[in-house]
Amino acid sequence: MSKPISRVLLFALITVLLCASSPLRSALNPSAPTRPKITGIDHVRIYVSDIEKSREFYSKLFGIRLKGGMCFDTSNRCFTVGWRHGQTIDIEQTPTADTRDLLAEIAIATDNIEQMRNYLVSNGVAATKITRNNYGKSLLDAHFEVRDPEGHLVSFIQRSSFPVDDPPPGAPWYVQIIHAGFVVHDRPAEDKFYKDILGFHVYWHGGMKEDETNWMDMQFPDGTDWLEYMLNVPANADHHTLGVMNHIALGVPDIHAAQQQLMKNGWKGTEQPKIGRDGKWQLNLYDPDDTRVELMEFTPVEKPCCSEYTGPHPKP
Repeated sequence: MSKPISRVLLFALITVLLCASSPLRSALNPSAPTRPKITGIDHVRIYVSDIEKSREFYSKLFGIRLKGGMCFDTSNRCFTVGWRHGQTIDIEQTPTADTRDLLAEIAIATDNIEQMRNYLVSNGVAATKITRNNYGKSLLDAHFEVRDPEGHLVSFIQRSSFPVDDPPPGAPWYVQIIHAGFVVHDRPAEDKFYKDILGFHVYWHGGMKEDETNWMDMQFPDGTDWLEYMLNVPANADHHTLGVMNHIALGVPDIHAAQQQLMKNGWKGTEQPKIGRDGKWQLNLYDPDDTRVELMEFTPVEKPCCSEYTGPHPKP
């Protein structure tokens, strides 16, 4: 007959369970804060060395326009993405000449900012105080910031509403930010934050070879956007390599139509559309500081390499 479990062993077991994943902690402790919805990317902020040159580049992108939407500043450094999702790209002067990560901030949308902050703090994540902005006519937002385990700046934002502009002349610009990628050296540490605490899941993973994993796409738990771990990047990677890796992606319905519009807008890039390892059409552009802006169709046109998709694809 087995012996009764000792109090010491029982206490140790409970401690292990409480240190496990956050959903299990919540089940064991019903009073613990639960995670509200996090639905997608609200905006990205990119460091640039020359504001004027970068403004010219981002103004030529397909589906991007200066001001409009949620761009309330007067500095002409904010670009509205598409016309109905409330997303923006913001550019900011690089703080120092040796700044290596030019993807300055990724902002994540949530439906309850107070609950989101309480939830993260209860899971041991340091967070700034909530800041609130009032733009008038019921256009409000509230946000706070954290650092992920590798130091990337991540902000959480709740908007009460956002203006939906009239679509541009001609065909509607069904464009949106569908993912952002950044260099990851310690995947287990990042997984503990994004997967275990925030609830992201693997959407797809792959590499240049079938048995390699160089890219790990972590999809939002309550949406179709994703964050992309860029793995196996040398610690001493040069400026161009880091610009390729730390990037953003704009979803477009037709990559070739987007390319034609880019050329009409004055873009003079040399790359051509191609089908990526994930089975989706894509076209890479680079801003004046080598930060990559990837245009990508919303859905694959052929079977991806390396793994199957595990979640829904974004839609126009």
